[in-house]
Amino acid sequence: MLSVKDLKVVFRTRRGPVEAVRGIDLHVEAGETLGIVGESGSGKSVTSYALLRILDAGGSIRAGDIVYGGIDLRHAPERQMADIRGREISMIFQNPRSALNPIRKVGHQIEDVLRRHNRATRGTARAKAIEAMEAVKIRDAAKRYDAYPFELSGGMCQRIVIALALACDPRLLIADEPTTGLDITTQKAVMDLVSQLIRERGMSAIVITHDLGLAAQYCDRIAVMKDGEVVETGRSVDVFTAPRHAYTRRLVDATPRDGASIRSLLPAEVRTPELTHTPSPEPLLRVQDLVKTFEGKSGPVHAVKGVSFTVHDGETVGLVGESGCGKSTTSSMVVRLLDPTSGHIMFAGEDLAKTPAKAFARDPRRASIQMVFQDATDSLNPRHSAERSIEEPLRRLAKLSSRARIDRVRELADLVGLPRHLLDRFPHQLSGGQKARVGIARAIAVNPRFLILDEPTAALDVSIQAVVLNLLADLRAKLGMSYLFVSHDLHVVRLLCDRVVVMRDGEVVEAGTAEEVMEHPSHPYTAELIAAAPRPPVRHQAA
Repeated sequence: MLSVKDLKVVFRTRRGPVEAVRGIDLHVEAGETLGIVGESGSGKSVTSYALLRILDAGGSIRAGDIVYGGIDLRHAPERQMADIRGREISMIFQNPRSALNPIRKVGHQIEDVLRRHNRATRGTARAKAIEAMEAVKIRDAAKRYDAYPFELSGGMCQRIVIALALACDPRLLIADEPTTGLDITTQKAVMDLVSQLIRERGMSAIVITHDLGLAAQYCDRIAVMKDGEVVETGRSVDVFTAPRHAYTRRLVDATPRDGASIRSLLPAEVRTPELTHTPSPEPLLRVQDLVKTFEGKSGPVHAVKGVSFTVHDGETVGLVGESGCGKSTTSSMVVRLLDPTSGHIMFAGEDLAKTPAKAFARDPRRASIQMVFQDATDSLNPRHSAERSIEEPLRRLAKLSSRARIDRVRELADLVGLPRHLLDRFPHQLSGGQKARVGIARAIAVNPRFLILDEPTAALDVSIQAVVLNLLADLRAKLGMSYLFVSHDLHVVRLLCDRVVVMRDGEVVEAGTAEEVMEHPSHPYTAELIAAAPRPPVRHQAA
């Protein structure tokens, strides 16, 4: 169905041309799902954009052939390509909220695609758009038709994007990181849905992902990319269980899995001695009967319903559950960014809930509780250098001279493994892993006793994730900090956390040691979460 030969893509930059894709060969058979895996910057997404000829203005295809169903896509007239996009080949983009028009109703956006490719008239477009929404299992599709993207959850927006991509029954679907940021059960529902629709409609697919477990479960063949080149291809089971290339082996080994330790995720040559920590017997944090109610258009919304848990000095507690279960609302109240409706937040013997969130920003206790936010890119000021971002809490919360602040920033950069020459760079000049380190350095700048980590590795490649997890484990042991680790990745939670708290619909349904909860879940919902997690591949070790 699709044949790519010797594809080369070059981008013009101020420092000269950059070759992003370096002569790759790929093919996709009818009815086949090809997975393309590799780290950020390996050329995965650029390859998909080149296939559809939607590269940024600075990018161009310098060489190679792209043949789809006998059509030379590289040299096809733009008018023909405009017809092929959406009707023959469609794409599910990585960020569903960015892919949707924020000021246009989702139903109207599906209508646009149908009418653009002559699949509907003005009179039939609404009915066909609702039918497309129902095909991707959107409940009450007729009601959702008039919703704007901001009124829908991340999983629902992803379903709308899938409906857009499949509205015109394309023969080839390209899915670029289709589940990044989704909770584990929504991720499974989305991928099961995509896989089912591919089979039912006799389509082919290219799935681009850095989640090796997902690729192993849903793809027939795998192409591994590194630095703009394909370094290995083959059947999924062969590539992941018996990888031939050293880079593929490193990716497989860096993927969190049952029975692994944090140190085992790193290559042997860069492992450092494992540091240990001993949680104290007395709780540092005691959350009691925490409640949060929001006033909605149709009445009160009970986001958190009497949540209670503890975190001891030097302990890491995982907070897990689906999107909308109340994890982020709970953590926002604990870090005092949001006021609870009722309940207590006892920290070091004092009830922080008595201090309003706005006043707490100037409270001396603010320095004791800090947060690492989910999206390192969005949480950093794009106009501030890495140095300025790390220095900001020192300006606000520490009485230090300018010279002392500079010394402290450099000390923090060394502590989190951020090269000092990167301190003058801005967020767009840093990789995902480097931005994550800036976020961590900023959070620990004022020596907090307690750190809330909100999905800090969700969008990172597995090898970078392994480094960040090791960094967090070392910092906890060196600095004696306690963590509340909010995540939907159960394999990561099992690696890093001492205990786990499982939330559903604003309530705690299960709590216990990480091993007890993961090995012997007592609540059906916990068992459902564990069953939904894709099984990471484990390579066969050489004798």
